[in-house]
Amino acid sequence: MKPKKIAIIGAGTAGLATGIRLQSQGYDVTIFEKNEKVGGRMYHLEDQGFHFDVGPTIVMLPEVYKELFSYSGANPDDYIQMQLLDPLYQLHYHDGTSLTLSSNLTTLMKTLESAFPEDAQGYLAYLADIYKRYSIANAEFIDHGFLKLKDILNVKNIKDTFRLRTFNSAYRSISKFVKSEKLRQTLAFQTLYIGVSPFEGPSIYTIISMIELLYGIWYIKGGMYSMAKAMERRFLETGGTLLTSTPVSSVLIENKQAYGVSTNKQDYLFDIVVCNADFPSAVSNLIPLEHRGRYTPKKFKNMQYSSSAFIIYLGLDKKYPTTVHQIRYAKDFKKNIQDLFAPRLPDDPSFYLYSPTQIDASLAPEGKEVLYMLVPVPNREDPSFHWDETMTQAFYDKMMDRLTQIKTFQDIKDHIQVSHIYTPKTWEETFHLMHGATFGLKPILLQSNFFRPQANALPVKNLYFTGTSVHPGAGIPIVLKSAKIVSDIILKEYPL
Repeated sequence: MKPKKIAIIGAGTAGLATGIRLQSQGYDVTIFEKNEKVGGRMYHLEDQGFHFDVGPTIVMLPEVYKELFSYSGANPDDYIQMQLLDPLYQLHYHDGTSLTLSSNLTTLMKTLESAFPEDAQGYLAYLADIYKRYSIANAEFIDHGFLKLKDILNVKNIKDTFRLRTFNSAYRSISKFVKSEKLRQTLAFQTLYIGVSPFEGPSIYTIISMIELLYGIWYIKGGMYSMAKAMERRFLETGGTLLTSTPVSSVLIENKQAYGVSTNKQDYLFDIVVCNADFPSAVSNLIPLEHRGRYTPKKFKNMQYSSSAFIIYLGLDKKYPTTVHQIRYAKDFKKNIQDLFAPRLPDDPSFYLYSPTQIDASLAPEGKEVLYMLVPVPNREDPSFHWDETMTQAFYDKMMDRLTQIKTFQDIKDHIQVSHIYTPKTWEETFHLMHGATFGLKPILLQSNFFRPQANALPVKNLYFTGTSVHPGAGIPIVLKSAKIVSDIILKEYPL
């Protein structure tokens, strides 16, 4: 009996991971990727010897990364080399004070007792509380999908939902444990990693800060794109077929059953189709209207989308004494966050800096530096955020002026050898993200867990979805979980 033929649309994180899992189990998998390189948002820019990770830069829960290679029968250490970072971050507040967060509990406690003596105990209480809730979420919600009504409406799920206490906002939950506004900001900012306001997002998303502190922030040698290349290598080693620069124009469906994909070159026939393209955009552009079920144009219009990101990539002809990761907070943190979702372009934005050449010289020519500056900005749902050349240049100039106000980078404009900019328009056009929402559907309460699109979201047999806008959500470890969920479903429903 011939193995089931599976098409995967998109060689992003979930697409590659799904391909590896299924190919290694004996399925015949072909991945279609519209861009010339794999990775999706885990993309890569190279210019004059400078190497830039385009999207994600922070590695958490390394065992989830490694599990993918182990599952396929390989040694993870042969594909990715990781090191634990210490310190995790440097945090800089608008009043000129700074805080260095360590992954070493002894060092961290000294920092907390020195900077926030009244909140050190509360900080530990926060970690204990969110760890307990994380354990529930990981076991009962993150690791499996909700394909049928009985998976949702049962006594255990209802009890577990209340045990998660997701009804408070992340910021309010944090505020119950710590009183210092600076410390609250330190724990709240990370919800922006998944594009939701800490003043709006469910309190369970404070797990991000907890994961960083208890499990560490890691670095993959060669940068995050090394993970994408490692997945590509492993997929091809298992016998998979990869077609880059091959955009899919539609999913072929007949009698409510997917039977292949169409490209501008030809139609390809398959037994199963898995879509890793961003869910709202994929359904809107690849699926005929009569097969979309409840995900109509009106439904997508009424759904809420995450914030976006304006990123400046700089190749510098000079070394700068800085850290791998740092966050610089706005003077009025709450207003900054409110602006993102009002939406208004922030006048005084918080921003994140990443300089991997502090520990990895391979990413730049000798004696030179890579600097990545990410500024959270509104998505493009409001048409005034057109991000034309004038708007882009104005915001670039504004943020470069902010950068030169930092003592370390006062002369940075004189040492720029290479520069690139990604705006929300870039995310929309390059990666087909609805409204340029970098993190897909916003993970508010009614778009999380049961309420988020599931792997079998449409009433079409043999068609599945995976990726950021599908349960369980955004973030590389979580997206890898999404790949595991959809692969396990296929293994169960279409055994070899």
